[in-house]
Amino acid sequence: MQTQSTDTATLVNISTEKWPPRHRTYFGSLLIHSPQPGEPFAITPIRGAVSVMDLGDKHTHEIRLSAREIAEDIAREINGDSGEGSYHGVFVAAGEAPTDSELAQARERLQEFHRRLVAAADLEWERTKNPMFITDLERRAARQLGAEKPWLYDPKPLADCPVCAEKIKPGVAVCRSCGAILDREKAAQYGLIAAEDRHPRKQAHPKPEDSATEGNSR
Repeated sequence: MQTQSTDTATLVNISTEKWPPRHRTYFGSLLIHSPQPGEPFAITPIRGAVSVMDLGDKHTHEIRLSAREIAEDIAREINGDSGEGSYHGVFVAAGEAPTDSELAQARERLQEFHRRLVAAADLEWERTKNPMFITDLERRAARQLGAEKPWLYDPKPLADCPVCAEKIKPGVAVCRSCGAILDREKAAQYGLIAAEDRHPRKQAHPKPEDSATEGNSR
């Protein structure tokens, strides 16, 4: 008679990135926890499981997988998500909780991976000067390192021109589609309109008493 495996392993994640659930035929779906703000790491307990292999003709073969084997497989999958040599801060602790040494080693590996990503982005920027060639992963790496880079920016959503409804960038002085002046101060500052036109001029209308005075003086 076989007994259910009770061994467990501790999967540790030091990255704040959210990972989609991991799927396996022998345990279904598993969500990998990420640390909350202010937490240095998050733990996902992993249990051993039994995988059933179909041999055909209604014959099956059970393969018992230890918790550590499953945890290491998941960690390997997540860390390799971005190609060869990638690392995303997920590892299997030796005990029930990660040690300071394990956490320090994981942080160093993650920072080294981030440094490589930033270096690759720097080379791409020198070659093209085009931020479109910088990946989101490289931008996240730069933010994690606190680096200031010319290719690191957060694009702002476009607004609608109130005159023609064309999509425009925030802070635009003159709509390039219809020519509507959206910011008179800025338009005057850069010579797009005359300085005296920075404030809309009001049309002068004679007051009723002025008209009456004019009539009497004639």
